[in-house]
This record gives sequence, C-alpha cells and structure tokens, in this order.
Amino acid sequence: MKKLLVLPGDGIGPEIVTEALKVLDKVKEKFGLSVSVDEALLGGAAIDATGNPLPAETLDKAMSADALLMGAVGGPKWDHLETSKRPEKGLLGLRSSLNLFANLRPAILYPQLASASTLKPDVVSGLDILIVRELTGGIYFGEPRGIRTLENGERQGYNTYVYSESEIRRIGRVAFEAARKRGGRVCSVDKSNVLEVTVLWREIMEEVAKKYPDVELEHMYVDNAAMQLVRAPRQFDVMVTGNMFGDILSDCAAMLTGSIGMLPSASLDADNKGLYEPVHGSAPDIAGQGVANPLATILSLAMLLRYSFAEAEAAVAIEQAVSKVLDAGLRTADIWSDGLQKVSTQAMGDAVAAAI
Repeated sequence: MKKLLVLPGDGIGPEIVTEALKVLDKVKEKFGLSVSVDEALLGGAAIDATGNPLPAETLDKAMSADALLMGAVGGPKWDHLETSKRPEKGLLGLRSSLNLFANLRPAILYPQLASASTLKPDVVSGLDILIVRELTGGIYFGEPRGIRTLENGERQGYNTYVYSESEIRRIGRVAFEAARKRGGRVCSVDKSNVLEVTVLWREIMEEVAKKYPDVELEHMYVDNAAMQLVRAPRQFDVMVTGNMFGDILSDCAAMLTGSIGMLPSASLDADNKGLYEPVHGSAPDIAGQGVANPLATILSLAMLLRYSFAEAEAAVAIEQAVSKVLDAGLRTADIWSDGLQKVSTQAMGDAVAAAI
C-alpha cells in the first residue's frame, strides 16, 4: 500500500486537487493500484488554523508518506506577516526537511495548444524541455541573510548565494540521467562571468559530464538562456541550473506552452520520494469561481505515479487522457479561444477522469 499525502493549500489549491483525486480514483480502479490518501494543512490554511505555515502534524505525515500532492500556497491575505511566518515558508520548510533537492519542470507544448502560446506556432511547435532546478540550496537558503541597519542609519538587505560541491554534483547527476532517457543533451545555466559560486558550478558540471560520455554538455549564461528560450526554445533538451535561476527560467518556459496552467512539477529526494505540484500559484483572484485549470495538477499526479510509485502505465494513461480531452476541444478559460468549448474546473476534471 502506497501512502499519498494531499496538501490542498490556498486559493485555487483545493479546487484543482479535488479534480486530480477524481482522476486518481479512476486509475486506481483501472490498474488495481493500492494507494491510501491522507490530507494535511500547509501554507495560509495552516496559518489560519494553527498559526504555523508548516505544523508539526503535517511534517510528521509528510515524513511517513511515499509521495505528496500539493495544490498551491500563499496569497495577499498573509502578506502582512513577517517573512519567516508567511505561507511560502511552509513550502520551503517542507522541501528542506524532506531533502527534496531536485525539481523537475517539464515544458511541453501539446500540439492542440500551439495557437495559445504567445510565440509563433512555428517557433514553439514540438517544444519538449525538461528544466532541472536545484531546490534546497543557493540564495534562497544561504546564510547569513536579513535586513540590517548600517552605521549611517540606512537599512540594507542582504542574502548569501552559496553552493557546495556535493550539492552541485548531485543535481548534475539528475540532469545527465534524465538526458540519457531523452535527447542526450544538457545545457548548464550559470553566471560564471560574474558570480564565483557559479564558477564552481561550471567546474563540477564538467566533472560530472566525464561520467556521461553519451550526453552532450554545453554551458550558457543565464541572461542568454532567457533570451534563447524566447528566440529558439526547441534548441534545449535538459536545462540544469541553480535555485534562483531555475525559478525564473522555468516560469519563462511555462508561458511558451500556452498557459502556466498546463505545467506540472516534481521535487524529488535521492530515493524518488517527491512533492508534486503545478507550477502556477494559488491565484486567489479566481478562487472559488470554478474557472481554474486543473490540468497541471492532474499531470503532476501522472509524474507522481511515474517517479515515486513506479506506475508508468497509469501515468501514461493520464497523459493520454489529457490529450484526448484537448482533442475534443474542451478548454478552461486560460487556454480557450473562439470555436472551442469553454468548461469549468470540475467539468475538465470529469472529462479527464472519463477519458481514463
């Protein structure tokens, strides 16, 4: 029996997770999967109930689960809180406590959505990129950090950008292993012309590459990588980079696919235990309206089945069901255009579940 912990979170999180669980019920029935489902609080919902964005009960359940499926956390409701107590700190704490160091963010353009991209179809058609982002190090976690007052009375904010050799090496291995199963190419993104920490990053990536002679490695500065994602995105196969650069580039790549509402993600530890979530945020402005796109969460479930539960057949069934629903012309508001059928969050989930 596999143990799944569900973290609905805030904003549209509960709505989209509900649709993913409908799909899970269908694949459990079809493929005879043995999965128990539990639920816990995280983020703003946890703050409202307990005053803590990551309650001890949630962390205990997370430690004993085989995988976690999350909706989204955060929102302006909690922006007045000090940084250490905001919803996002709950998510960061969960990633750190579970040592989920490898974030996999696929950017795949479904052919049915080529016209929904903000780029020309001939530029993005066939897009299939995997961004591998280091998730538990870098400037988001580096110490010292804070806001201090200088001798002249002026306030100064500061953060520390730091990576150890072992952190770079392990994320490099994840990227090269992934490339072996894809197009055999890794692009390592850094800023080694300015930042010493990424000088080391580049050196270690070169060392890792020697153990993968069948994989081609290239390096690219992050500013050029951002430009190339917009200019000629199909040149990339696997991109590997640090926490901050990966955060930015993966959101940039998301928009190439037509909607950020289409993109799943996985955050894995060394044993493929993972936290799975859509790339998008909690979208509190549309929460409760039934217009959110649940497909990224449903596709995150597919990644969960593939990586953490080793149920590749069930994962493929979900991905094929999503494609069938898009073929049928069903669209939520974010990917809708004239001539197609606009449907609600619930209707989209129902359609995918039925297509299983």
